[in-house]
Amino acid sequence: MFKARIETVDTAPAFREAFKSKRCLIPASAFYEWTLNESDGKKDPWHIHLPGDTPFSFAGIWARNDKLGVTSCSIVTMPAGEPMSKLHDRQPVILDPTAYKEWLDATTPSRSAKELLKKNLDHQLEFHRVSRDVNSSKFTGKPLPEVNSQ
Repeated sequence: MFKARIETVDTAPAFREAFKSKRCLIPASAFYEWTLNESDGKKDPWHIHLPGDTPFSFAGIWARNDKLGVTSCSIVTMPAGEPMSKLHDRQPVILDPTAYKEWLDATTPSRSAKELLKKNLDHQLEFHRVSRDVNSSKFTGKPLPEVNSQ
């Protein structure tokens, strides 16, 4: 599972063991969300980032399945606040760098780790619509024009 809900990450059977001691940071510089365009019924992509395109890290958890020989991770998500609620009802938790060390420390108790998720940068997010080409396998890599800034 790719997304772990902040509300149940510490109690859901699929995540609770990993949340206890297998917390990770998932680095990024941006992500995308799609919204339905009322005029043509197609989806429009939105480029979401921090001011100045500052790199950040999603709060994550990881697990190893030895039977399958697979290590995987999940991003912790939370209800969307401003400004993301304009695009979607949920958003990934972008952890404040001041919380990284304690988040990664396997000895940090679950209760404290859950509190760390409140130390996030999600309210700082900016976004703008980009060309639908961003989702096309035929896209050649030419710069995408900004369509509508927020």
